Amino acid sequence: MTQRTVLVIFGTRPEAIKLFPVVRALADQPALRVRTCVTAQHRGLLDQVLAIADLAPDIDLDLMEPGQTLDRLTARLLTGLGEVMDAERPDLVVVQGDTATAMAGALAAYYRKLPVAHVEAGLRSGDIYHPWPEEVNRRIVAPIATWHFAPTDTAAEALRRETIDPGAIHVTGNTVIDALLWTRARIAADPMLAAGLDPIADRLAGRRLVLVTTHRRENFGDGMGAIARAIGRIADREDVALLFPMHPNPSVGSVMDAVLGERGNVWRIPPLDYPHFVRALELCDIVLTDSGGVQEEAPALGKPVLVMRETTERPEGVAAGTARLVGTDENRIVSEVFTLLDNSGAYAAMARAHNPFGDGQAATRIARIIADAGRA
Repeated sequence: MTQRTVLVIFGTRPEAIKLFPVVRALADQPALRVRTCVTAQHRGLLDQVLAIADLAPDIDLDLMEPGQTLDRLTARLLTGLGEVMDAERPDLVVVQGDTATAMAGALAAYYRKLPVAHVEAGLRSGDIYHPWPEEVNRRIVAPIATWHFAPTDTAAEALRRETIDPGAIHVTGNTVIDALLWTRARIAADPMLAAGLDPIADRLAGRRLVLVTTHRRENFGDGMGAIARAIGRIADREDVALLFPMHPNPSVGSVMDAVLGERGNVWRIPPLDYPHFVRALELCDIVLTDSGGVQEEAPALGKPVLVMRETTERPEGVAAGTARLVGTDENRIVSEVFTLLDNSGAYAAMARAHNPFGDGQAATRIARIIADAGRA
């Protein structure tokens, strides 16, 4: 049997989380030979995911530099990934989502007339500056891709509106649900994988836990200051604790230091590896975030999500009632959190809403479609 070589490219923690199930599923297809290339756009955070997934990349470009501008990063990604493709000579390239790595990987493949599979295709906010630069990264990949693996019907419809061939669009669910369920099962079998949160779990007696994540570029500055002040006001309640894994970007940490100082019920901790993050989702009552992927993960565990952004490329969660856009207005954030803490009916309506993002079988569907395309 002649195998086709599939080059899977990723560089950030979210990409690694969403692609490790795909790498595993592709490897199960006898007709495919899988090669993985990481750009290390997020070095430390990426390595955490590689460790839990037991995934050793075949090529590691290690391209990240301190303070690197987007244009310099993009140029280095484009040339570095192009050199990898010239050396590996893959039959097709797989990219995920909306990162600079995904965009540059798709463009380098296009320059070599290599087909591209886009995992998590079709997400759109409608505003090229929110999220920035991710919205445009996705739009650049779309006309290049041969296969568009849309997580939802809404994402598929967005692609059709952009005149993407309907036959090239496949609704698969989101692979983040595959990763979440796999990791939760691993923790259940081996609790030591997430035992680092045991002290926090012990301190929660009588308190509701709000899990906070924030890192979006468009929130740097005034938005991050408003988020910090809102966190401080929420922390004034004695019945609440906030768990805040801190993103390493100093634009986050410096603001939080200045506004929050030291508070006994704001547990600011280093970034969590994925098993500990999954456990944090299970422990918490509410998620307060500006992240994209968390909007998909939290509803799978029945956790209401308040999204600190003006727009979202994941409107399905808002439509289903699992997520609510609250922006970066300090008063709005505080009001929405207090409503969920104090109104059991409002909380139940969000916690029990249907999760629209998948059933945990997306990676298997993607691998089968790619493998079957080679038999045509």
